[in-house]
Amino acid sequence: MSKRPEYFDKYETLKFDRTDDGVLTVRWHSNDGPVLYGAQHHQEWAPAFTDIGNDRGNRVVVFTGTGDVFIDRHGEWGAPITTPRDFDVPSWGEKMMFRRMFEIEAPIICACNGPALIHGELMVLGDINLASTTARFADEGHFTAGEVPGDGVHILWQELIGINRAKYFLMTGQHIDAQEALRLGVVNEVLEPDQLMPRAMELAHQMATYDDLTLRYTRQCFVDRWKQLFNDQVGVGYGMALQALAHLDRGWMVWDKSNEGSEHYRSLRRLYPKDRADAGEGREAKS
Repeated sequence: MSKRPEYFDKYETLKFDRTDDGVLTVRWHSNDGPVLYGAQHHQEWAPAFTDIGNDRGNRVVVFTGTGDVFIDRHGEWGAPITTPRDFDVPSWGEKMMFRRMFEIEAPIICACNGPALIHGELMVLGDINLASTTARFADEGHFTAGEVPGDGVHILWQELIGINRAKYFLMTGQHIDAQEALRLGVVNEVLEPDQLMPRAMELAHQMATYDDLTLRYTRQCFVDRWKQLFNDQVGVGYGMALQALAHLDRGWMVWDKSNEGSEHYRSLRRLYPKDRADAGEGREAKS
């Protein structure tokens, strides 16, 4: 068995495991429990994808979450975002996250283990996308929380479900359940929770029987479309700049509680009473 790569123990929000045939499993978590999303998660994704892509021992990659959710809550951001320089940090990280993911030259299987309401794009950007029957997809981190959906979700969802459906989805906080996601072509299979990872690993090990170059070059053929889309016109960089301008002009954000006392924010709650994205609200990370 090959030596355990050092980056497997480098990140606090991601866990890694690799089988002898080169199937790498990457699991999102918070303290080894379901994710309570925050700045640290976001900061680790781009460098983690870089390490994954640089390791040619990774022949097939499986992405999944922990427990019964992928990411269903946004915790307190914990980093200042009050100046353009502050906002440049997550903006750069977002650009690099997609860029480094698309540079992984190994087929990716996404196994969505439950609600993906924050950064759900991470569970539908695979070459094969699987979902638990308990999965739901939404974008609770942007428009319904007062933010511009310019971090890549504007590209992804228009491509996957069509322009009109995507605009409605992003602007109303709509939830798409697993069966509807299957009908729309967002995911390829829907499985019972206890069958999700066995099926993901079955597909991964099947792929791993192919030669290295077949795997790498097949991935390159399929991922090129995403590379073009995410750099075209209002791509992630410009989209994040638009998000920053609106954010700084507004003067508050949900994730650091600066929304408290804002009449503008209260008006949003009247429009979107079912939104559950208040900072600190919801699931606590398991210890």
